[in-house]
Amino acid sequence: MKIEPKRVCIYPKDIQRITGKSYRQSIRLMQKIRKDLRKLENEFLSIEEFCQYTSLKYEQIEPHIIG
Repeated sequence: MKIEPKRVCIYPKDIQRITGKSYRQSIRLMQKIRKDLRKLENEFLSIEEFCQYTSLKYEQIEPHIIG
């Protein structure tokens, strides 16, 4: 029985799939979330932080996250 590893970080392509926005708009949203959470530019954004910021449930976005 093999357990599939789950990703912890979210990327602009994931945000694009979830929101339907363009790739560039997804990057801007990701930058805004990082800024509001006082994260550095090189720090990753977790899926959990994205869910809290956007008030979406993990169960809603999980099907849109590939890999």
